[in-house]
Amino acid sequence: MSMPQGTVIQEEASRTRSDAGPGRHDVVCVGETMALLVFEDHAPGSPPRFRSEIGGAESNVAVHLARAGRSPVWLSALGDDPFGHWIRERLGAEGVHCVARTDRDRPTGLYMKEPGPRGTRVRYWRRGSAASTLSRDDAAQVRRLLPRLVHTSGITAALSDSTAELVDELLRSPSRSMLRSFDVNYRPALHGDHNAGRLLELARGADIVFCGLDEGQALWGVHGLEELAALLHGPELIVIKQGAEGATAVRGGESWFAPAPQVEVVEPVGAGDAFAAGFLDRLLDGAPMSACLAEGARLAGTVLGVHGDIPPRRGPVRVACETGAALAQGPAHDE
Repeated sequence: MSMPQGTVIQEEASRTRSDAGPGRHDVVCVGETMALLVFEDHAPGSPPRFRSEIGGAESNVAVHLARAGRSPVWLSALGDDPFGHWIRERLGAEGVHCVARTDRDRPTGLYMKEPGPRGTRVRYWRRGSAASTLSRDDAAQVRRLLPRLVHTSGITAALSDSTAELVDELLRSPSRSMLRSFDVNYRPALHGDHNAGRLLELARGADIVFCGLDEGQALWGVHGLEELAALLHGPELIVIKQGAEGATAVRGGESWFAPAPQVEVVEPVGAGDAFAAGFLDRLLDGAPMSACLAEGARLAGTVLGVHGDIPPRRGPVRVACETGAALAQGPAHDE
């Protein structure tokens, strides 16, 4: 269900950062975060060594928004295992409020980056994970948090039938007080060849949709930006990422373009999440569309130039944990 052009986003953007107020959060990001094992150099014949990190599209967005001074929540489910505890610790240390139930019967998802001469190969162990049990019932918890914006992605929709129902519920329940943001985030290994129609339907139900031109070509066979924008009719705002060229925002009969940052690409993983976070941060400030695109591009550039989904940070941050209502000072975890 699309909203009248120029209404919902303008009303929400007219508020300021301080308008979140007690009991209200700027953004709720809904999706799975997994533990990540990254191969490290080791002597021939010795056991492999790994560095522990975390990764998840929606939690990446939440971390970037927290660093920008927002009040983000990450909503999901985790296993009662060391990986789940690690994810809570890392996100809390970044100032993200974790609202994640503990599933004692299912594990936290895990993936591994395996570098090689032809690039990095990623292997996943996420089938039957705790986060795959997220369902339509969790939408009520999202609404109780009173967010200005809810953000989720096509990755979450592909985890299970129940997570697909949750994403559908979040995107197809219009609200004049909550913007709905959706990143297509197409992953061939996860979505396969049978989810193109579902992803298109979900994208059309959002207020704001992010989609790469390459994703549109792979999913729906479009041949250009205009064709993709026309296909994604429904959202008030369509943001099309064009790889090394830049990104274009389309709203009503207007469009805006921003070039991609000129950086040496170390690893592209996480750049799309950073772009979405930068764009949404400025959008919630009511900034001009050109400024939203510019901040998205700037933040994406900081991720393209480093290993990992999120650049390391230093210094104390505010910690928000599911088990405590108050925010406390705590040390950051440097990579």
